[in-house]
Amino acid sequence: MEKTDYIFGMRTIIEAINSGKEIEKILIKKGLQGELYHELMDLVHQMQIPIQLVPIEKIDRVTRKNHQGILAFISPIVYQNIEEIIPRLYEEGKTALILILDELTDVRNFGAIARSAEVAGVHAIIIPEKGSAQINADAIKTSAGALHLIPVCRTKSLSSVVKYLKNSGLKIVSATDKGEKFYYDIDMKDPVAIILGSEDLGIEAGLLKVSDEWAKIPQIGQIQSLNVSVAAGIIVFEAIRQRSLTTL
Repeated sequence: MEKTDYIFGMRTIIEAINSGKEIEKILIKKGLQGELYHELMDLVHQMQIPIQLVPIEKIDRVTRKNHQGILAFISPIVYQNIEEIIPRLYEEGKTALILILDELTDVRNFGAIARSAEVAGVHAIIIPEKGSAQINADAIKTSAGALHLIPVCRTKSLSSVVKYLKNSGLKIVSATDKGEKFYYDIDMKDPVAIILGSEDLGIEAGLLKVSDEWAKIPQIGQIQSLNVSVAAGIIVFEAIRQRSLTTL
């Protein structure tokens, strides 16, 4: 990890937040107390910054310097708000194409998905605050810089976001091998949000339940699993193909 990826120390982190730095998440040693700690917690709740209470050893693995039991990862991007993006798309006459990544933890897969999404013209990527790949230098590099271009929205609750998107007129399509339809048989010409899960766990059951369609990709070989970034590219570009046909 590069030195510039993180900062440490109570006062340093408070000043960084107050100066407008985008914080990815904060690691805090369990049991911390004190006036500065409570000042920081007020800021954290106000700015809705993800925190993680951890044993001191986890912070020591990142740095052995005088971190005072607290370390913050600096985000290389500025997160955006999906509730501002969707109305703007409608106002501009655009047909929304959104990606939702359910606890995708592999940094390089995340970067590869962002690269394909940006090329395809995806309007935003939505990730959960907890359980998602950290957007760091590796993710930016793998995305070929796409993460500086495509809006990324972070949320405490994917289910709440999915409800908002459905109420906003988007079809919710989950990419899962549990589906009965192939991805190319699902109509994605109208506003749509596509959910992709991690390769080991897939999409959370609650999200599958509220989805409008389950899309599967044909698999003929013996390895019954596709890399999630490849699956993302296949389904996203099918949506683009369908939409391009309507303009001919």
